[in-house]
Amino acid sequence: MAPLIETRGLTLYFGGLKAVDGVDFSLNPGEIHALIGPNGAGKTTFVSLLSGRRLPQSGTIRLAEEDITHLPAHARVRKGIAYTFQITSIFPRLSVFDNVALAVQSHGARDLAAKTRAALTRVGLQGLEEQEAQTLAYGHQRLLELAMGLALNPRLLILDEPTQGLAASEIEGFKALVASLVPQTTVLLIEHNMEVVMDLATRITVLNFGQILATGTPAEIRANPAVQEAYLGA
Repeated sequence: MAPLIETRGLTLYFGGLKAVDGVDFSLNPGEIHALIGPNGAGKTTFVSLLSGRRLPQSGTIRLAEEDITHLPAHARVRKGIAYTFQITSIFPRLSVFDNVALAVQSHGARDLAAKTRAALTRVGLQGLEEQEAQTLAYGHQRLLELAMGLALNPRLLILDEPTQGLAASEIEGFKALVASLVPQTTVLLIEHNMEVVMDLATRITVLNFGQILATGTPAEIRANPAVQEAYLGA
């Protein structure tokens, strides 16, 4: 089976800082793949390269064997890559319904109202359609952002620190929701909560100083001495 996403030699420097340094990475269709590592390891920069928010200085990115290295972010969205941000990026003064409807509309989908309500129901926000987004509790704002991503019907959903700021009860619901997305949607999860990572991920890749330190199953990563020294044992 060909990878859904594959990078070869992906590199981006900021001045003398090697934020992403020659990364070879592959993501299989229908898996939940976690990306972990210390602060400053290059995780958010790397997924910014995958989503097209930044362009690399060298290397290649392929989506289902198509070279997308130089495609802008909006073109990658149309090809099925959705990225939810570390900090909520909703439209605060619009209604919950309109936030998701904009995402549906941007994807050129028909049946706007039905698809919007379906995305809201999937994340448990049905009944809140008319509420102004900025009045939602923080956990519900994160779910709204997830609904906006799901409304794009993505092949790849990139979740950047999705449980940040969530209560323990909300995290349990989030884990169940993400687990329900596969195998129809492939998930790349950037997350510091190791309980969430170990519970959800099929495979884990560890970044350190812009390079891949290790890739493996949760059990393999937990037992890896280099990972323990660089990250898990910290």
